Amino acid sequence: MFKMCELRLGMYSLGADSVSESSVGAATGVNLIPARFVWPYGGTSVFISGSFTRWTESIPMSPVEGCPLVFQAILSLPPGYHQYKFFVDGEWRHDERLPIVSGNYGIVNIRRLIREPDPFPLTLAPETPRSRSHMDVDEEALESVISLNSIHHNYSFHVTVIDDTLQEAVPNVSSVDLEVSRRRISVFLSTHTAYELLPESGKVIALDVNLPVKQAFHILYEQGITVAPLWDFCNAQFVGVITASDFVLILRELQLGHGSNLTEEELETHTIAAWKEGKMHIKRQTDGNGRVFPRRLIQAGPYDSLKDLSVKIMQNDVATVPIIHSASQDGSFPQLLHIASLSGILKCICRHFRHSSSLLPILQQPICSFPLGTWLPKIGESNGRPLAMLRPSASLYSALSLLIQAQVSSIPIVDDNDSLLDIYSRSDITALAKDKAYARIQLDEMSIYQALQLGQDASSPHGFVNGQRCHMCLRSDPLHKVMERLANPGVRRLVIVEAGSKRVEGIISLSDLFRFLLGF
Repeated sequence: MFKMCELRLGMYSLGADSVSESSVGAATGVNLIPARFVWPYGGTSVFISGSFTRWTESIPMSPVEGCPLVFQAILSLPPGYHQYKFFVDGEWRHDERLPIVSGNYGIVNIRRLIREPDPFPLTLAPETPRSRSHMDVDEEALESVISLNSIHHNYSFHVTVIDDTLQEAVPNVSSVDLEVSRRRISVFLSTHTAYELLPESGKVIALDVNLPVKQAFHILYEQGITVAPLWDFCNAQFVGVITASDFVLILRELQLGHGSNLTEEELETHTIAAWKEGKMHIKRQTDGNGRVFPRRLIQAGPYDSLKDLSVKIMQNDVATVPIIHSASQDGSFPQLLHIASLSGILKCICRHFRHSSSLLPILQQPICSFPLGTWLPKIGESNGRPLAMLRPSASLYSALSLLIQAQVSSIPIVDDNDSLLDIYSRSDITALAKDKAYARIQLDEMSIYQALQLGQDASSPHGFVNGQRCHMCLRSDPLHKVMERLANPGVRRLVIVEAGSKRVEGIISLSDLFRFLLGF
């Protein structure tokens, strides 16, 4: 069996306690901003008071479901600076890990809320299905490029014709603008914590490490997730994660028939813990060094900065990191709060700078002007990382092998002209859990096209975001547009395509973007 920890952070209704602030907002015409306040140090009765109540009223805070030591309140406040303090079990307290000031009420916490007109929307306008099917690209942008009318925010593209092909001159990027933008993003990430990633409501799922692999496979598929932390009941701690990548390796080993000695029959009873041991054995054979040590769980705490969290994800080459909190000094009784990803962190960046985009001058510049992502080499170029692509007729086995060997999370599927048709990702492997399809197929006989059809026939949202599987952009798209699209949950990369033909030119992943933004 598996554990499902549902985290409900419902909006707190202030009622009479918020009359004064609501009146101020209504009288001045100021839009109020929802702000979450958290007290994670336990208590029996916890209240919050501050300048927003003129220090005359205390607002009760509610324990988070599943995390009784964490109290929270969500208040609607006007923009500006707000001082506040917590009243815990009859004693006034402040959070030493958050910004503080000294005032008339002693040492208090302080927080600034900002809301200004939005220069560009964070989320894209809803798209109509029309002919987009499984691919998402800005058709208006395509038309503007084809008509040679591309001028973006005072950056013009000079177009020339060479050998009957369109060639765009790449705008120069100021090193000062780049450095300023990187520094401001770094400061923002360094001064905000993982707590800001917690959703208002949601669920987090952990699997027992002694659960059979087969059941874990089905759970990931049924729950529409690609990763789950592993809980060791005997030691009362989280010991690792299981991901779609594990199932890629498992199915490949079943096909090869050696390495872990895992058979289809054993898959029914083989535990996750036993698979992890077998995985080390496979790696020992592959590397040939005979020494492989278990990889420790990569995790973070709620007070870790977003910058530290970003660096941890990139340094360890993982897609997600569990946010785990323990009120004990020895780390006992850990509580799983959230599964953090670069997508969630990017959404925080977009939300913060959407009101002051001028602070990041690189946002308006086209992505082709940056060393960002993996691009197909131009004629005569031999350097650079090769871009893995496959035809739809290629076997599923070749796709899984390429995912492992090239150490990528997805592969563009293209036609004979290298025009994008679809994309196959590691997460797509979970579609084989439907009706135990993995036990009936031969990986070297099933084509990628058939595997993708199997996933679509399952009528599940796996791999789909707003009805699209393939998320694309153009080389002329401004950086802010690429950031907005990658900030959408479930979008981990954008395929760069040529205007009109949709011929693949490159790919930008979340990790590519963060390495660029942080100069990593």
